[in-house]
Order: sequence, then C-alpha cells, then structure tokens
Amino acid sequence: MMLMEYQVPQFIEVEDKIVGPLTLRQFIYLAGAGGLCVIFFFLLPLIFALILSVPVAALGAALAFYRVNSKPFIEVLESAFGYYTSSHLFLWKHQEPKAGAAAAPAPTTAPLPARGTPRLTRGKLSELSWSLDVKKPESLKP
Repeated sequence: MMLMEYQVPQFIEVEDKIVGPLTLRQFIYLAGAGGLCVIFFFLLPLIFALILSVPVAALGAALAFYRVNSKPFIEVLESAFGYYTSSHLFLWKHQEPKAGAAAAPAPTTAPLPARGTPRLTRGKLSELSWSLDVKKPESLKP
C-alpha cells in the first residue's frame, strides 16, 4: 500500500502581497481614500478640499497600516462602534452617603477567609509555580 504525502499549507494568516509591497486590502483602503480625495479636489474649492482630504487620507493610511496590539485598525473601529452603540449593564453605582446620615463604622480587622478556603502563602505559591514549570517525561514523547 502506497501512502500519499500532502503538503500542509503554512503561514495561512499572512496575506499575500498583490499590488507591489501592498496586500489587496491595503491597496483598496489607500485607493478608496485617494479616490475620495481626488473627488474633493474636483468638486470643492481648494481650502475645503484640503480640510476634508487630510482626515480621509489619515483614516485610509491608518486602515491600511496601523495596528493596535497586533490587531488591524478596522477591528478596533468595529469594536469601538459596537461598544458605543450597544446598551450597557451597570451592576453597581457608587452613591455618596447623605450628609445627615450616620456613617457606618469602619471595620477594625481584616475579614477572615471563608471556612474551608485554603490560604495561599508565598511558599505554596512558589511550589505551585515550580510544579507548573516542570514538564513530565511522558508529555515530551511524540
């Protein structure tokens, strides 16, 4: 029986450079911003075209090249838009005590942990850290 070997594609998250040093997505962002700027210069007086073209060109360049925490800028814009347009659930709002009401006395001792809850000390923490760093020999076998 003859086994066939197939080549598995690698680097599938890297986009191909289509138009010179640009990916297709970068080219579309830059071409769209450039086309909009050209339309501004043909239809509007020079000062208004310049005022409108600068933010459009900056947005096009940011969409094409700028990354925030290794995420494309378009994903950041989508997340921001979703956050600002969705409803928010506030679970707790701080209210200042009224001037006439008596303030609650501050606790004098730290609260005790619940019964049955193990206390985490520096020694136990370093022991846990060491046990996580050590690899077992059977996990190294293929």
